[in-house]
Amino acid sequence: MNPINNFMGAGHDTVLMAIVAGVFLLAGLVKGVVGLGLPTLSMGLLAGVMPPAQAAVLLILPSLLTNAWQMWDGAALASLLRRLWPLQLGVVAGTLWAPVSLVTLNAGLASMGLGAALIVYALLGLFAMPLAVPQRGERASSFVTGLLTGAITSATGVFVFPAVPYLQALALRKNELVQALGLSFTVSTVALFLRLVMEGSFAMGQLPGGWSLLLPLPAALLGMAAGQVLRGRVGEKGFKRLFFAGLLLIGVYMVARGAMH
Repeated sequence: MNPINNFMGAGHDTVLMAIVAGVFLLAGLVKGVVGLGLPTLSMGLLAGVMPPAQAAVLLILPSLLTNAWQMWDGAALASLLRRLWPLQLGVVAGTLWAPVSLVTLNAGLASMGLGAALIVYALLGLFAMPLAVPQRGERASSFVTGLLTGAITSATGVFVFPAVPYLQALALRKNELVQALGLSFTVSTVALFLRLVMEGSFAMGQLPGGWSLLLPLPAALLGMAAGQVLRGRVGEKGFKRLFFAGLLLIGVYMVARGAMH
């Protein structure tokens, strides 16, 4: 039986709403601190109480609006656009025209592979072995990274790799990195939506009666605001440790989720 029907049948709709709010509050908090993790955490934590299609529907607005907020929150957007437009162009091209998509690739294997890559990268960062991108040829490397990120996004719905390690390797300052992540995630979200529409595979699904797409939004925004306050109290070195630790946890989670498929 559908887990959500158990809740509804037992008259516990209020409890389910509280769980949803708590999940998005936590996911928003994590995103506010390290700049990523809202979709991964939300989908994973909601999997036990509702079908993935319903969780994905609830995720649409919080993901798009928190990414847009993250993108606009800071003074570096103009300079980031001038520097990172090849990356964003590659993301759009890779997402829209990749030969594989969410409906053709084994989601479990893809999740495990991406998770393993994030774990390796996070461990390199935690043990002070940072990667760096040479300034010469940066535009070409940005475009190629965008293409790869777009192709992986099209196939898995995950847009953290290799864009996140690449952006961190550009040696951006703390707030610049978070803003750059917001920019990349916003472009990736819109591009993935367009790809799903092009394939005719986008489905809004069915929400429980009386529910709204706006339901999780206040919790996600409140959590993100709290996370931004916490980030403001963390120095550059402390933020880098949190950033790589967050990537490590997300990587472990992705491997575990893939193994369960």
